[in-house]
Amino acid sequence: MLKKALSAIAIATLALSAQAEVLKVAATAVPHAEILNFIKPALKAQGIDLEIKEFSDYVQPNAAVEDKQLDANFFQHQPYLDSYNKDRKTSLVAVPNGKVHVEPFGAYSSKIKNIKDLKNGATIAIPNDPSNGGRALILLAKQGLIELKDPKSLTPTALEITKNPKKLKFKELEAPLLPRALADVDLALINTNYAIEAKLNPTKDALFIEGADSPYTNIVAARKDRAGGADIAKLMGALHSAETKKFIIEKYKGAVVPAF
Repeated sequence: MLKKALSAIAIATLALSAQAEVLKVAATAVPHAEILNFIKPALKAQGIDLEIKEFSDYVQPNAAVEDKQLDANFFQHQPYLDSYNKDRKTSLVAVPNGKVHVEPFGAYSSKIKNIKDLKNGATIAIPNDPSNGGRALILLAKQGLIELKDPKSLTPTALEITKNPKKLKFKELEAPLLPRALADVDLALINTNYAIEAKLNPTKDALFIEGADSPYTNIVAARKDRAGGADIAKLMGALHSAETKKFIIEKYKGAVVPAF
């Protein structure tokens, strides 16, 4: 009986040790959660049970990681993370080799088909957070619609517009609301993940769009005490695989561009 009991304990111990390690990652639905779902089987084979928590905004994914509810997140670029840390007094970091992809930022309209048709006094909707709002202004400046005080700044504001020949008016909205604002404005600068969710095709529907050389590469972020974890390293290995690159290229057809 004793031998049987010891054997049962040994088997139970082995079973517990064989259980997958849980890694909880926050993400916005498109394309981040889709990409994470693609790599789940590869991580499972490495002993990592990837749990994906979807969010519809850009604040809660960072708050959940900062509060230790989740281990990491995948939804943002470095300028946004820097701005978030500064505003919220947090210290989240990009994990080692944390760059994954670029989502070229685009301008959309339901009222005009060509940017040359944009009228004087037109209303332009842009994201209301500093990094993405600045990104929108930079893209408008590259089109020659405005000029900015410091062309090299990644976070310009509307107050730093030095020339506005068309006397454009700017309306700042939360990023998820921008697609719904298309009927009420002349032009909206929309993050690609929200454009895709709204059934907009960035490579076909955008009047103009960033190039793949954009500095706004999407990253995986975590707390400093978790960034160097072995499980995070396995996550990045799966995200940087040849299979993941092929998945991104074939699924998003230029709307999402691998950065590895």
